[in-house]
Amino acid sequence: MGKSSDKHEGEASDVTVKTDEVLHDKTELIKHRDDEKPNELSNSGKILTSLAAGGIAGGIAKSVIAPLDRSKIFFQTNETRNYRFRYAIRWLKHGYRTEGLLSLWRGNTATLARIVPYSAINFMSFEQYKKLLKVEQAGTPGYHRFVAGSLAGSTGQLLTYPLDRARAVMAVTPGKQYRNLAVVFCNIFKEEGFFGLYRGLTPTLLGVIPYAGTSFWTYETLKAYAVRRKGGDATHPMLPSPLERLGAGAVAGLIGQTASYPLDIVRRRMQTGLQLGKGNKYRTVRGTLLTVYRSEGVWRGLYKGLSMNFVKGPIAAGITFTAFDYCASALRGVATGLHPLHHLNQVDRQLVKTNLNMNLVMDYHRTFSEMSHAAWGTGPLNDNSVPEPGQSGYWTKLVQAQEK
Repeated sequence: MGKSSDKHEGEASDVTVKTDEVLHDKTELIKHRDDEKPNELSNSGKILTSLAAGGIAGGIAKSVIAPLDRSKIFFQTNETRNYRFRYAIRWLKHGYRTEGLLSLWRGNTATLARIVPYSAINFMSFEQYKKLLKVEQAGTPGYHRFVAGSLAGSTGQLLTYPLDRARAVMAVTPGKQYRNLAVVFCNIFKEEGFFGLYRGLTPTLLGVIPYAGTSFWTYETLKAYAVRRKGGDATHPMLPSPLERLGAGAVAGLIGQTASYPLDIVRRRMQTGLQLGKGNKYRTVRGTLLTVYRSEGVWRGLYKGLSMNFVKGPIAAGITFTAFDYCASALRGVATGLHPLHHLNQVDRQLVKTNLNMNLVMDYHRTFSEMSHAAWGTGPLNDNSVPEPGQSGYWTKLVQAQEK
């Protein structure tokens, strides 16, 4: 009996010790979580920091390239056939000699009034659409990132388009005609009505869908590629350098703008047609495309000013993406009390976790193939017999599986 009671007492003491250990562990876990909570940024905090960082990034980029942008708009809206990059530089020199240095930034106030809210909404929307479409979850199709970028660009344009029209009008008219944005808005409303403020919106939306989608997708893909190339992984990612981010943003901007450039020509012609005395010559997207093609051709018409875009586009995109990354991380660091690069590290870690391919060409193919399947309703293939892209027999078995 004595041994039995001792045995029960020993078991009871063991249970008590284990219970105390479990309670201690739970207490420590709760304390650890409580310590982490102040460092967690709420969704509203992320929205506010994204808006601020996006506005700052867009303002910096547009101010840097403002003279080149003004020159490009002038030639886009001019029907002169003989455009050359050196002519654009000559036009800038003439403006500097006759009207002074600040004339090169004429219309930049309107540009900033548009680009700051547009860029803020653009980046904030992209982060929210990524969350909505579960882009950062493993196994999510690659085209979801493209869709998130397209939706973000469209959202930004819809909310800020009247400012874009006002900026284009100010860029192609003499400085004395429109002193400020209020005068431009009043004049457009008086001559064309309320919907005149949205003249050219259709080609803008048609152009921003491929531009924004391609730009965001390319930038994040190249960032992930840089992390993996440097030997980083999901646990300890090696941050891309500022130069690598600038390069990724430049490539993203170059590809995105080239894909949608003819619609940019249409947009500018429709925006400034009345102010330049063209009446209703540029009234519809289809009509404007045909008019420019018949009178000026493809390269000298639909792609007029593209060489200027090869200079200013990559610079602007590189600065915008890079400035946003660092500004957003710094602002979130201030809000949470963490290191300024802590949130940048988290973003890059999420990129490595997604199913991005090291082969960039095949990753492009995979993404746009998935997007085509989704658009046409054919759906992705779930046939294990189809090899991965790049392996032998891929195209033959892919066709066979699709026919099946």
